[in-house]
Amino acid sequence: MVQMDRPPKTQIPDANAPWNEIVPQLWMGGHHYGNAEGVRVPAIVGTEFDVVISLFQAEGHGPGPDVEHHHLAIPDTALHAEQLAAARELARIAAAAVRADRSVMVRCQYGYNRSGLVVAQTLLELGHSVDNAIALIRRRRSRHALNNEFFVTYLTAGLE
Repeated sequence: MVQMDRPPKTQIPDANAPWNEIVPQLWMGGHHYGNAEGVRVPAIVGTEFDVVISLFQAEGHGPGPDVEHHHLAIPDTALHAEQLAAARELARIAAAAVRADRSVMVRCQYGYNRSGLVVAQTLLELGHSVDNAIALIRRRRSRHALNNEFFVTYLTAGLE
C-alpha cells in the first residue's frame, strides 16, 4: 500500500445547516453547524431519521435510543482496505434503507468528508455516477464537501 499523507487543511467554514437532504430520504450532516448568526452550535439527532450512520461520535449528539444506529470510527485521511470495505458496507446499508423508503442520516464530525465518502458511495449503489454523486453532495450540502482528495480518489477508483 502506498503511504499517503493528507495535505494541510485550509480553514473551512462550518456548514450552515445541521444536515441536508442529498436525494430523497438520504441526508448528510455533522456534529456542529454555523447558525444564521454564524455561531457554532451542536447538531443533535433525536428521532428525525430511521437510520443514522455515524463516522464520528460525540456524547450528547444522539441519536435517540430507538433509532437504528451504525458507527464506524474512521479518520479524515488515507484509509486502509478494511476501513474502505467497512465504509462500503455502510453505504450498502444506507442504500437498502433508502430503497425501503426509510430516512437515513450519514454524519461525521464536520459533515463534509467522511460522511461525504459514505453518502457518495450510497449514491453509487443507487445508480448515480461518481461525478454526479460528488456534484450532488457539493450542491446540496456544501461546496466544501469532499475536500479530502483521498476520498475523491477512492470514489473514482472504487472502494473495492
